[in-house]
Amino acid sequence: MTPKFRIALAQINATVGDISGNKKKIIRYIEEAKKRNVDIVAFPELSVIGYPPEDLLLKSQFVSDSVKSLEEIMTHTQDIMAIIGYANNDDEVSNAAAIVHNRRLIKSYHKIHLPNYDVFDERRYFRVGETGYVFEINDVRFGVSVCEDIWIPDSVTEDQVRYGGAQFIFNISASPFHRNKVQERKDVLIDRSRKNGIFIFYVNLVGGQDELVFDGNSMIMDNRGELRYSGKQFEEELIIYDLDTSKLEQKSVHPTPGTRIPCDYDIKVIPVEMFEINEKVKDYNAPKLRCSMSEMEQIYQALVLGTKDYIYKNGFSKAVLGLSGGIDSALTAVIAAEAIGPHSVVGVTMPSQYSSEGSIIDSELLADGLGITLYSVPIQKAFDSYKQMLSHLFKDTDEDITEENIQARIRGNVIMALSNKFGWLPLTTGNKSELSVGYCTLYGDMSGGFAVIKDVPKTLVYQLSLHINDKYKREIIPLNTINKPPSAELKPDQKDSDSLPSYDELDPILHLYIEQDYDIKRIIESGHNEALVKRIVRMVDRSEYKRRQAPPGVRISPKAFGKDRRMPITNHYH
Repeated sequence: MTPKFRIALAQINATVGDISGNKKKIIRYIEEAKKRNVDIVAFPELSVIGYPPEDLLLKSQFVSDSVKSLEEIMTHTQDIMAIIGYANNDDEVSNAAAIVHNRRLIKSYHKIHLPNYDVFDERRYFRVGETGYVFEINDVRFGVSVCEDIWIPDSVTEDQVRYGGAQFIFNISASPFHRNKVQERKDVLIDRSRKNGIFIFYVNLVGGQDELVFDGNSMIMDNRGELRYSGKQFEEELIIYDLDTSKLEQKSVHPTPGTRIPCDYDIKVIPVEMFEINEKVKDYNAPKLRCSMSEMEQIYQALVLGTKDYIYKNGFSKAVLGLSGGIDSALTAVIAAEAIGPHSVVGVTMPSQYSSEGSIIDSELLADGLGITLYSVPIQKAFDSYKQMLSHLFKDTDEDITEENIQARIRGNVIMALSNKFGWLPLTTGNKSELSVGYCTLYGDMSGGFAVIKDVPKTLVYQLSLHINDKYKREIIPLNTINKPPSAELKPDQKDSDSLPSYDELDPILHLYIEQDYDIKRIIESGHNEALVKRIVRMVDRSEYKRRQAPPGVRISPKAFGKDRRMPITNHYH
């Protein structure tokens, strides 16, 4: 019989700080793996404590609890090996992978490459690992690495092969989603497996954590760089694969690396009598390649999962949002209904004298089509009262943006009142284009607990809306909502185009300035009007104070406002 290892990748949704809940989930997956005769099961990066734990790692008790939880998990590893991400505290805190078997710790591998860019800030918390281990079982050798370790070329993976003779690699990861990230990961794994002639078992975290979404999509690459298995996206899954060890390439081990790399490589031999290869009851070696989601569907599912996990992981059961009849609030409502069910979403129309009949009708059509609750709270009386209250101060002045913003703030107060009274999470509906240039009102439409589409440019809002209608083969978002010119409806015949360039002009410039970090000169050289570029850049820069006060929202771009783009509020550089 051809010797095989039955390998499992446990693509789980871990919650930051829920050490007890994560422990129970890990144990449950270990027990399921045992039932299915698995030899080695791997879990994502820091799965014991959730990722990213941020300043929780500065609490010594938190790290101690991580280690204690791992010890409890180890008691369930009789007759199975598990590779588990946790925070280890050996003088200093490490981002570690525990390799455990038969209720004991064989070795802890400490992550060597600590990312400090975009959303990552690992050097603030972790010490750099120094040793990369290779493990030998029945004359077969494998290495273990953590996330970023496999992204750096000519580094950990290559050295595990060159100096340790590794024939396959486990990489446990917490790699967040953004547009095009799936292909980026795939390209990296293809390159590492092909150049080194090794199988790679890559297991990624799934779930929403504040503004981040982890999409899973765990992968298995063979030693020719061909994808043998692709995991589900945005769902938990136990992936099982039988590795035929006769297909593994024998590796010649080179001398000790010396000073070329900052770490030594240690080969840990696990005695054969300690590790019995289970009899296989079924061959899982057949390739399983899922059809890739379209880009629009990936983005949609990321928004849904990010919203769902933010709501539920923060103890809410229902959400409330204002419905204006516009496309932004319509898309937000659809995402919320998909995330937590239409019975748990409340929409509120808040018409004023400037609200068109069509917008009210569109809100009603949307709510009926989704099956969400819809309330109406007219704001005209409140608006008139505000104007009367302030009349002696506003005497001899013309109505301007002040009165427009009063209406937005009344609506924000209504939504917050419902949130306070009934415990519903208030969702804001502003998009990335508006937030970028400050076309939004503090304490008005920005009032809320979670900004579902804050990283979705307006042009993408339209694309997603059309995608949703096409996906469900019916008019979920009314076509009139999609086709009518966007308007805040805060004054007679108002249109977004009164204050902003067309979104087709605006969004490409915003992409270059915010996500690509182009300066003004380079944006102009790429073909954009000089006056328009300078105007938009000024709007973006002077609106930083607003964005700092915006609620968190789902990140779907390589660079979103917040943790991965931190600009000073007081700033005279333009």
